[in-house]
Amino acid sequence: MKKYFFLIFVFIYQIEFSQSKTANSMKNKFEPKDGKVLVFVGQDLEALGGVKQYKNGYLDYFETPAGITLYSNLSPGDQSYTLLLEGLDGLKTKANWGAGDTCAQYFIDDEQYNNTMLSIGLSMVNNDKYVAKGKHDKLIIELGEWIKTTKRPVFLRIGYEFDGWDWNNYKKKHFLKAWKRIYNIFRKIKVDNVAFVWQSKGTGSSQKVLEEWYPGDEFVDWCGYSYFNNPDEEMIQFARKHKKPVFIAEACPVLKDDFGNFHADLKKSPKLIWENWFVTFFETIEKNKDVIKAFSYINVDWKSQMMWATNDYFKNVDSRIQKSEYITKKWLTEIAKEMYIKTN
Repeated sequence: MKKYFFLIFVFIYQIEFSQSKTANSMKNKFEPKDGKVLVFVGQDLEALGGVKQYKNGYLDYFETPAGITLYSNLSPGDQSYTLLLEGLDGLKTKANWGAGDTCAQYFIDDEQYNNTMLSIGLSMVNNDKYVAKGKHDKLIIELGEWIKTTKRPVFLRIGYEFDGWDWNNYKKKHFLKAWKRIYNIFRKIKVDNVAFVWQSKGTGSSQKVLEEWYPGDEFVDWCGYSYFNNPDEEMIQFARKHKKPVFIAEACPVLKDDFGNFHADLKKSPKLIWENWFVTFFETIEKNKDVIKAFSYINVDWKSQMMWATNDYFKNVDSRIQKSEYITKKWLTEIAKEMYIKTN
């Protein structure tokens, strides 16, 4: 049965992606043809739902998206709230480092998601130096072998939000060496179903900074950035220059009130949030559809999670679409447009 579904997935992939290669001189992995945009949703088990014990998330209310977004790490020995990380946490077994339960394997094992892509945010916090020096090669190989077993496109966001120095603490020389080490190991062990996504925090980094932190065209398949409150378009400009597609890899509403407080509760203020965030978000995709080829919406009750409950940016945010009838209707109308790719 799994083989049957995988063959269907390959067939759909060939139609949507590979046949467009000649038409638009595509050189980047898993890039859809011009005018098409992959829809992803994340970013934890409660947010996604759709699997055993998690039945009140996005997948329980809406059509399955083209892909789902989850997270893991190369940070063994680090601690996040109550969890002492072992490395690759949340990949094969369930883990919670303060931002909701997560386990990518749940979706791999569930046949209804055989046609669903994955976007994996891979943290290296406090470990970029060790990754660069080869101390975590066994974990990298384990990750690569696991990706091969998924038998689907996997978008790997190594050291996502690399320029979020206040929370990631990456050093440029270590980050770049670590990126290339992971890339080369994957090539050596023949991990062919992975696209490498280089993701900025989405605001405040100039073209000069982006160039300095860029691993190089040969090591990057997609450029990515986060879209929360008033992101700039530096990464879009950068991607055009380097002829790379753009993945808006993390996105959800965050508004700022007259007193400087951040907020966005879709149930409490649906019309305000739709008009002041969603409209601009979808307009950004539309006007840049020559380069923006994927986005991932974060369907999360941020304020309920330990990591964000006291965070000034997210402590008043609940971005769950299904909690607002108004937002739900608007969302369904928007993503029903032909340009948006979901799972068939």
